[in-house]
Amino acid sequence: MLKIAIVLMLIATVISLFSGLFFLLSDQGRSNRLVTALTVRVTLAVITVTLIGWGFYSGQLVSSAPW
Repeated sequence: MLKIAIVLMLIATVISLFSGLFFLLSDQGRSNRLVTALTVRVTLAVITVTLIGWGFYSGQLVSSAPW
């Protein structure tokens, strides 16, 4: 369940990234939609990092790296 939430948050972050690009190209500085898209993207990234941290802390996510 946690892995699905993380993947959904990453997909939402990418969607927000491309919406910000669209607003950058189309608005040309006439509205605040680019700033709003940036705020949403940063918030989604913080939530994603928090979910990953919680997953490692709770043991739901484990690292299989040899080091």
